This record gives sequence, structure tokens and C-alpha cells, in this order.
Amino acid sequence: MQHYSPYEIIEAKPTTGLVLLADHAMNRLPAEYGSLGLPAAAFERHIAYDIGVEALVRRVSAMLDAPAVLGCFSRLLIDPNRGEDDPTLIMRISDGAIIPGNHPITEQEWENRLNRFHRPYHRAVSETIGRSAEAHGAAPLVISIHSYTPAWKGVARPWHAAVLWDSDGRAVRPLIDRLEAPGDIVVGNNEPYDGALRGDTMFRHCMVPGISHALIEVRQDLIADAEGVAAWAERLAPILASLNAMPELHRYERHISRTGAYDEEDERP
Repeated sequence: MQHYSPYEIIEAKPTTGLVLLADHAMNRLPAEYGSLGLPAAAFERHIAYDIGVEALVRRVSAMLDAPAVLGCFSRLLIDPNRGEDDPTLIMRISDGAIIPGNHPITEQEWENRLNRFHRPYHRAVSETIGRSAEAHGAAPLVISIHSYTPAWKGVARPWHAAVLWDSDGRAVRPLIDRLEAPGDIVVGNNEPYDGALRGDTMFRHCMVPGISHALIEVRQDLIADAEGVAAWAERLAPILASLNAMPELHRYERHISRTGAYDEEDERP
């Protein structure tokens, strides 16, 4: 079986103190999974990956010399931005598309996907954050980048971008303020989703250890081509650089999640 890496690490400069994440960067599947029984067109949709995010994160990473971790498998296989006990970890139906390769699924195959894809990705995230913390001599600032559809169930989404968060707002207010400052875009605050999701990437790697963070969502139609990616990289890079220069965002400070108190399971590495 050909080796398949479930993640890519852009090494860059760990002393930068900034780590970028792209959970849903790619729409790939290992050859043995075929297309999970789906038509090829399904892998061009948001159900398979976050359109535009891979190119955007690569560009911002290069502009800021900041390390990044990219997920290299489609969320249709298993979703890295879900906790291991989340019922939506492996979707049977996504936005109306039935996924034959995921239903039925055996317990053995469920565990196989955790071991081959989900867990290695999260180890890479943890190790990258750890290297940054050691090199920078303080907690890094972690920014996760996603994208969302321009409309949902026929209803247009007015936000050009949004910031999702749980209860640690240290990076959130300055980020929203800077995004809104030019006055040319509408910025959502926990729109179109709520950022408090137990067990997701931000919960696991930032909320539990007390690391400043934010999840940025960009509307997919705005970063669907090279021109849009370049424009948004030029918009985001100086904003993230200014946040990264704030000493208060490089302190460990744990906030209680809106999803409830932490338990022993949350403390796992």
C-alpha cells in the first residue's frame, strides 16, 4: 500500500510565535477508498473540503514565515475538526449527498480511520504548537482558517468573513476590530456557526491548554480563485502580524468552555 500522509507541515520559522491550521485544506482520498461511492463532482463541493483555504494558508504562511499544518484528507473520510466521540465525525449524509462508502461502516474501519488519519493529524498539530512554544519561549498564537458557502438552504449569508470562538476572546475582539476597520466587509461574530464545539481542533489544542486563538471563516466565493486568495492574504497577513505582536496573546490563560467543565478525557495530549 502506497504511503499516504494525512497531514503536511509547513515548517517556516517556529520563533515567529504564530501557528496556522487548515483542518479541511484538501479533498484527497487514499486510492484504496476510491471515491467513497460518490461522483467526482462531489469532491469539488464544500462537503469534501474548504474551498480556497489551502492556497490562502500557504500564502499567509509564506508572507509571515509562520509554520502551518494542513489536513491532507477529505472531511468525507473523517472530519479532523470533530472530537473522537462526535456523531458527525464520519458523515453518512452531507448536505443532501449520501456517502455510500461511510454507510454501513464497521467499528474496525471507524477505528482504522481514527488511527490512520485523525490521530496523526492531531499529533502533528500538537507537535507544531509545541515546537513554536519552545522556540518562541511563550505560548504561540494559533489561527485556524476555514471557508463556508455563500448560501445555505437557499438563504444568502451576508458575512464576507467571520470569527468563531468559545469563551477565550483575547484574540477575538482585536481580530474583529481589524477586519472591520477598512469598512468594506461584513464580519460575523460566531456566524454562521457557533465556535463552541467540544472536542474540535480549537477546543483540544487551544482551549484546554489556555492558548490564545481564533478561527477565521472566509466566504468561499471570495477565495475561489488566485485573485481572491491573493487579496485575502494581503488583508489577513498584516492583521495577524499585528495580533502576534501583542504580548498578552502569548500567555497561557485557561478559560472555561461554554460547552462545560473540562474532564480527564479533555486533558489527553
